[in-house]
Amino acid sequence: MDYSNLKVPNHVALIVDGNGRWATERGLSRSKGHEQGFVNVKKLSRYIFSKGINYLSAYLFSTENFKRSKAEVDFLMNLLTGRMKDILDFCREDKIKVVFSGRREGLSDKVMKTILEIEDETKDYDKVFNLCFNYGGHAEIVDATKKIVNDVESGKLNIDDLNEDNYSHYLYQDLPPVDLLIRTSGEMRLSNFLLWQVSYAEFYFPKTYFPDFDEKEFDKAIIEYTKRDRRFGGINYEDKSN
Repeated sequence: MDYSNLKVPNHVALIVDGNGRWATERGLSRSKGHEQGFVNVKKLSRYIFSKGINYLSAYLFSTENFKRSKAEVDFLMNLLTGRMKDILDFCREDKIKVVFSGRREGLSDKVMKTILEIEDETKDYDKVFNLCFNYGGHAEIVDATKKIVNDVESGKLNIDDLNEDNYSHYLYQDLPPVDLLIRTSGEMRLSNFLLWQVSYAEFYFPKTYFPDFDEKEFDKAIIEYTKRDRRFGGINYEDKSN
């Protein structure tokens, strides 16, 4: 679809949701749903970047997901390392930087090795694919605050100089605010995702499970985003009803 007459967000955040339910409704194992989800991550993200979006954050695995069965957690960890090569290949071809947001403590050596290699191989590119893995919004804010305390105690930062702009430097990744947040599967909650970054984002909650959320579904999200009036706390003087 031609985006020339549409508003194109600079930063899209995507909560990948519904993989397990997609599989269950088809009589498949949850692992098959996660596999199909990762296939779609590659396909959809490539399309998103081709439409002029500069930043994409994808919520792949939360800190809370460790509460799932050990078998499912182990499968997801292995799936990440196995599918990262596919993501790396297209990011290298399309010159997209891959970064990871999340706590790295507790991740296996294999997962960490994969993360570090991909970050290093793509570090010189401009567009950014932010993969949120072992991520939690509360954890990110707590970890950022700890870094600030350390810098204040060491004399690197004067506490009076701390503001909303430089606070973001202490987050896992210093990226622009999210413009559009999409959560698939019909669930209408943030689930602890990018709490600092989505303060003025537009939200879009399609009922489609993520494995079926294709290019046409994303186009619908952009059409809806184009209709929105982003006021950032101000007033639209053509409509003062609110």
